[in-house]
Amino acid sequence: MCGIAGIVGPLASERRLSAMLKTQAHRGPDNLGKWVMENQVAFGHNRLSILDLSDAANQPFHLFDGRYQLIFNGEIYNYLEIRKRLESSFNFKTKSDTEVLLYSFIHWGEGCLKELNGMFSFAIWDSREAKLFAARDRFGVKPFHYSVQDTSLCFSSEIPPLWKAGVPKTPKDSVWSGFFTKGTYGNPSETFWEGIYQLPAGHYLIYQNSKLELRSWYDFIGNLNEQPEIQPHDQEDYILQLLLDSVKLRFRADVPVGFNLSGGLDSSTLLALVSDLFPENDSIEAFTFITGDDRYDELFWVKEMLNGRPYPLNTCLLQASEVPDLTSKISELQAEPFGGIPTLAYSKVFKTAREKGILVLLDGQGSDEAWAGYDYYVKNSDSVVQGVNSSPVRPEALDQEFAGKSHHSTYPAPFGERLLNLQYRDLFYTKIPRALRFNDRVSMAHSTELREPFLDFRLVEYVFSRPTEFKIKNGSQKWLLRQIANKYLGDQIALAPKRPLQTPQREWLAEDLGDWVESQLEILIAKCNWFDSKVVWRLWNEYKKGDKDNSFYLWQWVNAAELLK
Repeated sequence: MCGIAGIVGPLASERRLSAMLKTQAHRGPDNLGKWVMENQVAFGHNRLSILDLSDAANQPFHLFDGRYQLIFNGEIYNYLEIRKRLESSFNFKTKSDTEVLLYSFIHWGEGCLKELNGMFSFAIWDSREAKLFAARDRFGVKPFHYSVQDTSLCFSSEIPPLWKAGVPKTPKDSVWSGFFTKGTYGNPSETFWEGIYQLPAGHYLIYQNSKLELRSWYDFIGNLNEQPEIQPHDQEDYILQLLLDSVKLRFRADVPVGFNLSGGLDSSTLLALVSDLFPENDSIEAFTFITGDDRYDELFWVKEMLNGRPYPLNTCLLQASEVPDLTSKISELQAEPFGGIPTLAYSKVFKTAREKGILVLLDGQGSDEAWAGYDYYVKNSDSVVQGVNSSPVRPEALDQEFAGKSHHSTYPAPFGERLLNLQYRDLFYTKIPRALRFNDRVSMAHSTELREPFLDFRLVEYVFSRPTEFKIKNGSQKWLLRQIANKYLGDQIALAPKRPLQTPQREWLAEDLGDWVESQLEILIAKCNWFDSKVVWRLWNEYKKGDKDNSFYLWQWVNAAELLK
């Protein structure tokens, strides 16, 4: 996993490229690579060495004829299998997935994307055709941001490098308004900033002769109709084998690998799979965050899960006093609103892992969306926030003209079942895009790589395509996954309730961090004219007095104050 940056067009220069790479240096401390043709094309790469640690795998990566230049962020988990298929056609010089990716593109063209099982964003410059080809993985695990300035295309793994390339930093009112009024984060191609876009998950782009073209390459809905026919009595074993293979592939690395744990079902299942594959490997370490508050910490469950297993446990403590400084640092890297104090706590996991020399971590992201794990899936609700009873947002605190700038939030509904449409929304428009962005930034902030085995496309497609009773049965959500976990872990953990709140955010904001919250609100009101200050202060005072059903809106304001400074 790394950082990529580039400029195609008259703005291409070594000076601009160097500034972009410096801004995202945390993504790859092991090598800084540049390839520049002034005023034509500039490619740069911040390398975090995970596979083939030799200099031969440094990027930008090119062949001897010089036609192609490749910069790549991510991992191709099935690179060994693809390499075997290509060995008769190409003479490999490295042991890297980078070289496999380039040869795959040369061999299959854009069709190579369907052969890849991995997380990736990459760009290839074809000097013979003077054409840029760039692509992003199926679910958008790895980021790709871009902006067109006059006749130049600038792109990077994060947003701040684009500002260094000369893109203006201008808030996009419609996205910010939607965030404050509905809790949305824009559509898959948008960011919170004017003129800065995301390449949507499962898409590629071509830039040639100053013309930009975007195309979808991942046909998720079409693939659902092509799933294998598995007999009912064999389906549990089939899914188990998919899970095991997904985890096994994500342990491919030339550096130490660990995994993240909470007390829930997803972590329980991940632990069970790791234990099945590597039952006596005590070099695989586990990580969990704590806050010192027994109402939220899941340390008891985590220790129960690890009992009798060889994996050392690292507890990563977040204290309230750390929140202001961490919020500032993580906001700078995220460059967009992120998911509150739990995201800050999660960042401590990656900091600890890096300090211990463990550069790859696995977690359970993606299970709830595929297996229908959120509470609103079984309620008559279209909510996008789990575990609250009142509205998570407070649009009454906004200036009415600004509030009206929000786009109407509608999502595709390609299925005849409400449940499937909600799952589809969360996979491609709401939950997963947000969580992947949050997690990419906090992991890369500490030069570590995060891998999500539950987002293996084979697993997601098959489970998504199954009938409702596979996911929800007798009132139990993620039903079949619980059956699989139960065989490994027993009822106590496999049937543990889902706990959406993992930090005392509500209490900290009102108590330990009250003075800081007030200073942030003052900054927010002074910085922009989006809010009715009287309503903001009234709601804040009501919150302090006990109206704490949720703190989502309060975190929105605190976070926005940091981002808009």
